Amino acid sequence: MNPSLQLVTEPFLHLHNVSRKLAVPGFFWQKKQESAPLFSHLSLHIGRHERVGLVGASGCGKSSLLRIVLAMDAPDSGDVFCDGKPVRPGSARSLREYRQRVQYIPQDPASSLPPSQNVGQIIAEPLKRLGFQGEIKTRVTQVMAQTGLAEMLMHRAAGALSGGQAQRVAIARALAIRPEFLIADESVSGLDLPLREQIKQLLQQVTQQNGMGLLMVTHDISMVAGLCERLLIMHDGEIIEDSPTQDALLAPRHPHTRQLLAAVPHLPLIVNG
Repeated sequence: MNPSLQLVTEPFLHLHNVSRKLAVPGFFWQKKQESAPLFSHLSLHIGRHERVGLVGASGCGKSSLLRIVLAMDAPDSGDVFCDGKPVRPGSARSLREYRQRVQYIPQDPASSLPPSQNVGQIIAEPLKRLGFQGEIKTRVTQVMAQTGLAEMLMHRAAGALSGGQAQRVAIARALAIRPEFLIADESVSGLDLPLREQIKQLLQQVTQQNGMGLLMVTHDISMVAGLCERLLIMHDGEIIEDSPTQDALLAPRHPHTRQLLAAVPHLPLIVNG
């Protein structure tokens, strides 16, 4: 299906005229702090079951945009909606439904996982916090199997995990509550090539099996080429390319997209949708 057609009938995440400014350090005698726009009046729809890659170099604004989508920061202006409901930073109680529906896989799981907690405790944490209705230990065992984690790792401390194991635990933790949508931030940046491919295949498998959407945020266009049906390129605070992945990779419209592609010696097979 053409992503643009799907988005008309199944919008899930909707950013409307979102703007964000970055404070610029000034001289001590200046009364008013200067600011520079990171992005202005940015609008974006993401379909319920889409796998979307958001690609951009460091400093392009994608991390700030991600924090707004995750309701960690509020935009300076504009609105974010999930299934038509507004999303803004707030209390844990006010964000409970959103956290149940949208889960986050952090950039560096090895440092974000509590080192003294074991794997079972880490995966169970969102189940307890978000009011999971069911047997928690059974669900933890299920999601460990789904993400390729041996049951013998249940009681292993996070600090004793390898990089690949830590990434799988982070994915299992995100999947545990059965969300509708995953947001992954540079989820393979610290892994070697074989592990990167394994994690990419795992993300593709779990999203397809569970009918989940995915927003993959990365600087690496090769990461999304074989995973996402739709590709967004962000440059200097603007979405300069928004099209099916195949179209963007084979016939990019923007010069910056062509530069990104020229820097990649080999791209994996393209997802056809």
